[in-house]
Amino acid sequence: MRGRPAGFVVRVRVHIFVLGLAVGAVACARGTGPDQTLDHYGVALKNHDFGAAYDLMSSGFRVKVSREDYVRTMRDNAREVNETAERLRGKKGSMEVSAEFEYGLGDTMRLIQEDGQWRIATYPLGFYDQSTPKAALRSFIRAYRLERWEVMLRFVPNSYREKMSAEKMKAQFTGPSREQMENLINTLEANVDEPITERGNDARMSYGDRYTVQFLKEDGAWKLKDLD
Repeated sequence: MRGRPAGFVVRVRVHIFVLGLAVGAVACARGTGPDQTLDHYGVALKNHDFGAAYDLMSSGFRVKVSREDYVRTMRDNAREVNETAERLRGKKGSMEVSAEFEYGLGDTMRLIQEDGQWRIATYPLGFYDQSTPKAALRSFIRAYRLERWEVMLRFVPNSYREKMSAEKMKAQFTGPSREQMENLINTLEANVDEPITERGNDARMSYGDRYTVQFLKEDGAWKLKDLD
């Protein structure tokens, strides 16, 4: 079976570690690298030129925070601003430039620069993550799309597991109810980023007009108790 085309969005992040303080990425000014941009930001803070500092922020940040709100907040926290400027001026820590991209069902891959070359830093073998309810849902959908019926058994709660097998799982999703199951999975995939409420070892996610996914955590892994 084939899922949706998997486009991806690239998001580049620069992390500067200064005196033990992780400073989030600021947008690079044209013609400058991350270190120079950080220097410009520190100087702008020192001079209380908050308009110039705001211009160095990313477009994503500027969408969420207006120039007026940014300037007002900076002016209301002068001591914190001055301390940040001083720390940036004396930075002696190491710099790590990294890039992260999203693909498929919200999967991410992180890369870092080593000796001028980009290397993959994400553990690449966790195809069927069950560490969170959302990860379990995405993994379940991936297993279905790839027809990995034996893998789908991992998401069956223990109380039902002894009654299931890979063959029974395949029959459930490809038998007479195949079209209904396909529509269900398509709806789940379209709503995979809906909020999930966790309470201890139970979790729920509402999706569509009237459906709810129920999750259960067993042996440290999240499983799918009910899909509708």
